[in-house]
Amino acid sequence: MAPSVLTLGWGFPPNVTGGLDTYVAEVFHAFERKGIEQKLLLPAEYAPDDDDNIYSVDTGDGDIISRVGRMGDKFVELADTVDIAHTNDWFGYGPGLRAKRETDATWVSSFHSLSPDRNINPPEREVETEQRVADQSDVLISVSDIVRQDVLELYGADSHVVHNGFTSVEPSGVDIKSELGIDGPMLFFVGRHTDQKGITHLLYAMRKLGETDATLVLGGSGHQTEHLKMFTELLGIDDRVQFAGYIPEEELGDYYEAADVFISPSRAEPFGLTITEALAAGSQVVATPSGVRETLPDGCLVEVTTHSDSIAEGIKEALARERPPEYEPRTWDEVADDLLAVYSDALE
Repeated sequence: MAPSVLTLGWGFPPNVTGGLDTYVAEVFHAFERKGIEQKLLLPAEYAPDDDDNIYSVDTGDGDIISRVGRMGDKFVELADTVDIAHTNDWFGYGPGLRAKRETDATWVSSFHSLSPDRNINPPEREVETEQRVADQSDVLISVSDIVRQDVLELYGADSHVVHNGFTSVEPSGVDIKSELGIDGPMLFFVGRHTDQKGITHLLYAMRKLGETDATLVLGGSGHQTEHLKMFTELLGIDDRVQFAGYIPEEELGDYYEAADVFISPSRAEPFGLTITEALAAGSQVVATPSGVRETLPDGCLVEVTTHSDSIAEGIKEALARERPPEYEPRTWDEVADDLLAVYSDALE
């Protein structure tokens, strides 16, 4: 008999704040298709209200630790009715530990990324909490072998690898190149504008491309956005770079479909759902090392380092390719099967 599962999430489509929210929703729907007894707890401000298996708590104001802390009582109450209590990343530490101590549920925790991935100078509080998660969870899961190796090296704990599934975004039929006034090839990046994403290296690479009719479209936003705009002007490439800002999900498919090359220049990419979305749209992909590479055949991606010279050469290679990448996408039902296998082993 399959185990019953409680999951702690943060966002849920269409109220998405990051890739973790997509993961939680995709796994939830995959478990639903398989008839798994499950419960999902979310903040009320992000939770849909039309599913009997989704519970919510008003988390109020304050930092993320305070807000997640307000979910603890409900998480423990729900955990008392299931076999597995599954949290994600460092923010799930408080509710997860309480469920372990106060109920008979087995506490499973997934690492999707680590604080040193997200920050050049990681906050001490996050690092300490990740260490506690690694030390005290009953079972640890990493979304790639890259993350597994990092958890082992940084925190001394081993984990099961369960890769994410692949996602896609449907186009609406809008001609993005025409809308943006792009005549030549379109290069595309979308993501948070943070140090982790390596966007400055990509801008240097655009300069090193020299004379080109390619235009780089940067989607997303973040604390670096204004700095990146000034940097683009300083490099003298502002006529070849367009800042698209936040791109709603209903428009994102049109950007992927228009892109000749998608570029993931991250200095740390534990998995890379945007890479899977670009591949689904038929775009060539230039990417620094990422967890998704572990699920793809050789040659599917143009693999580069974070150095701007390498990225520039990768863009040239990708633009010269004539066929779309060939690969077999990993499904979320496969992810669900792998998670259930980990749960069952833990319970045995």
